[in-house]
Amino acid sequence: MLDHREDSVQVYLHGLVVEYHDITQRLENGLLEDSERKLLNRRHVELLPLVTAFQNTEDAVNDLKEVEALLKRADEDEQMIELLKEEQAQIEKRIDAFRNKLLQSMIPSDEHDTNDVILEVVAGRTTGGDICQQFTREVFDMYQEFSSYKNWQFEVLNYTPAEYGGLHHAAARVSGDGVYKHLKYEGGTHRVQRIPETGLSSRMEKIHTGTMTVIILPQPSKIDISIDPKELRIDTFRSRGAGGQSVNTTDSAVRITHIPTGISAECQQTRSQLQNRDTAMRVLRARMYQRMLDQEGAQRHTARRLQVGTRSQSERIRTYNFTQNRVTDHRTGYTSREIKEFLRGGELLDDLMAELMEQADREAVLELLEQGGPGGEGIARGARSLDS
Repeated sequence: MLDHREDSVQVYLHGLVVEYHDITQRLENGLLEDSERKLLNRRHVELLPLVTAFQNTEDAVNDLKEVEALLKRADEDEQMIELLKEEQAQIEKRIDAFRNKLLQSMIPSDEHDTNDVILEVVAGRTTGGDICQQFTREVFDMYQEFSSYKNWQFEVLNYTPAEYGGLHHAAARVSGDGVYKHLKYEGGTHRVQRIPETGLSSRMEKIHTGTMTVIILPQPSKIDISIDPKELRIDTFRSRGAGGQSVNTTDSAVRITHIPTGISAECQQTRSQLQNRDTAMRVLRARMYQRMLDQEGAQRHTARRLQVGTRSQSERIRTYNFTQNRVTDHRTGYTSREIKEFLRGGELLDDLMAELMEQADREAVLELLEQGGPGGEGIARGARSLDS
């Protein structure tokens, strides 16, 4: 906790610890009324994980200070210095783990973190066009590889190829453990800078800039949202491939439009009209669910800074500069100098997602602080005075 804003978080935490001990003492009073005891017990249970994580963190920090003090007095005893440094590293790992638990205990869980998602990629526009389409395919492949890395299922729902091996649009259902929790910060505009290797733009032999958009939609259950079939318009047409040529000779592609909102989804992935209709309906349901979440979030005004980018798919979140072999995330400042390895969708992408989740947690803590938190209004007011 480095800046004065995060010092106020420390003040807030101390306040909750004081509240916990105060409640503990009051519960020992046998004269409490049943209704009051019930409320105090509930609050006591709510605070227990946070207080435990806070105390564990404080104890570990004190242990670290003792080890550091011993290191200063170790003189030239190399064996002692080595043992103390090993203990120092172990304590630092414990502190990181305790602080993560502390953050998690402070932040209300996102009810959608366990949801599956509909992941969509859409090519942007630039001179020549093909650089965006090629990059869109690479990003889609990256998420498919990442799903394999995380042992998730990756079901392609729609795939519209472009010329020169590119991709206009694709959608997939990703299911598994913690899918939305990891992918929700990937939504937004991804920018590419490179000298194209193929296509019309490659003839110019200069750096081109293009974009593509990633859309992450939490997959709702049937309980989450209901759609009246009478409000749907269903159109069929022939599937089309790269360059606009017809792929099928029958009207198997399906487009479904929700008339009241104008939201639509289409699928031409298979030769079966029924299968395409089912897939389009799943995507439509996810898009309508996202719209509902957007409206709820606007009414509550509680969207975190990072999630604003997720909800507003137009925000530029990341740049992939092939000429400088660099990937930069504009929200955290994360930089990787191994762009090809990053696009393989393995450890590097996983590390970035972990960093994004950690920063989002910190933003949520600061937001909670500003709002006063459950039962912590007085502490928050004191903390805000430190920020001024």
